[in-house]
Amino acid sequence: MSDGLKILLAAPRGFCAGVDRAIEIVERALEVFEPPIYVRHEIVHNRHVVQRLREQGVVFVDEVSEIPDGAVAIFSAHGVSKRVRAEAAGRPLRVIDATCPLVTKVHLEVHRLEREGYEILLIGHAHHIEVEGTMGQLPPGRIRLVQSPAEAETIEVRNPGRVAYVTQTTLSLDETEQVVSVLRRRFPSLRHPAKDDICYATQNRQNTVKALVGKIDLLLVIGSKNSSNSNRLVEVARQHGVAAHLFDEPEEMQDAWFEGVRTVGLTAGASAPEDLVQATVKHLLDRFGGTVEPFVHTSESITFSLPRDLAAAEPG
Repeated sequence: MSDGLKILLAAPRGFCAGVDRAIEIVERALEVFEPPIYVRHEIVHNRHVVQRLREQGVVFVDEVSEIPDGAVAIFSAHGVSKRVRAEAAGRPLRVIDATCPLVTKVHLEVHRLEREGYEILLIGHAHHIEVEGTMGQLPPGRIRLVQSPAEAETIEVRNPGRVAYVTQTTLSLDETEQVVSVLRRRFPSLRHPAKDDICYATQNRQNTVKALVGKIDLLLVIGSKNSSNSNRLVEVARQHGVAAHLFDEPEEMQDAWFEGVRTVGLTAGASAPEDLVQATVKHLLDRFGGTVEPFVHTSESITFSLPRDLAAAEPG
């Protein structure tokens, strides 16, 4: 790399509207109410964001039962089950919901499909907090999880003519379509969402990577290991024959990744902050030299407003 690296900086990248809103909700709550503020699960799946908020007085818990009476309790961007909502409502807590509106849309679809008598299949990953929240919108067994085309081939339903599906919002577009294709073949009258459940930011970041892969030797993805959408970006690149690595901070990058590499694509998952992107660019330039070029695939202008009562609240 005598001439240094060529870095193609992907756009869009990083924070989506749902993540921006969730973080702003917590920061606004810190202004309005005295710390500590309690958040059920990580507000978004990014280690740096969580640690920064923890240092400002946010306490992250696994269950509502860990939150003391009278405290401010915030639901994370990933959404919660009806059980969790009911448990919080039965406690003397000030509850603030930071669920991403796109996740809320899936929850509303689930209830509508249930009222209309459909058997509901959820395409997603087991044990992901968003999936747990969506599955928990109905009593156990009323929504069934499909994780792969193989599972789609074997799942049994009561009435093949009344089957519908919804999806986790952070899935791989290509893998989801493979699952849906199997379900459509098996259940020709399969009901699909009125609008794609996979979030616009997830789609945009994956499509940007697809546009990048023919121009790069290596894709670097900034994001945490538990970030579903960040992992999908790595998978997309690898499926197109390009080496890709996920990391939380630039110091985690390894020399071996760059052997024989001249052009690098750099992107960030939807919960990774921009300051980490800029720190990574600086790290690469300091280490290898070279140039940085923007790679703009599409633009984003979507924003989500804060809950009305929180936006209007005065400190104290």
